Amino acid sequence: MSIPIEHLTTFRSTVYLGLGSNLEEPTLQIARALRELDDLAGVALVKVSSFYRTAPIGLIDQPPFTNAVAQVETTLAPLDLMRALLDIERRHDRIRAVKNGPRTLDLDILIFNEWRLDEPELTTPHPRLHRRAFALVPLLELNADIYIPGKGFAKDFLAEVASHGVEKLDLAVRW
Repeated sequence: MSIPIEHLTTFRSTVYLGLGSNLEEPTLQIARALRELDDLAGVALVKVSSFYRTAPIGLIDQPPFTNAVAQVETTLAPLDLMRALLDIERRHDRIRAVKNGPRTLDLDILIFNEWRLDEPELTTPHPRLHRRAFALVPLLELNADIYIPGKGFAKDFLAEVASHGVEKLDLAVRW
């Protein structure tokens, strides 16, 4: 029996979120977003990776990104969490003018429990997670044995993307 996605909210879920920015003080954008995530009703920030400087992918003529991954616990349904993330992006003046272009803030659901969801508004796990060093490296920092549903263990993909220029930043960031 298939359960409609809007009903997947009756228990506490473990979710990994990707955070990225390359405009308007990226480190501060991410730190502020972490505070906003922790203030969301039904969401609790569990732990956050280090921040990483990463090279842009796709459109390379733009500033480098700062990326991190956060683990949260939530009682929100997947689409409700996604909509809350989009609201946070809007408050940070996120503009979606160019695919893979510069942005003040990008928030992505990377993994939501062990669920595989394919909805018009949300696909989990994130479809390119296993190919993105800027997401894999901080994700593995939080959970070295994490499994990407439908793909395999995250650590098994790292060798394929390790040369994509991910540099750990030496920061003491508070949120």
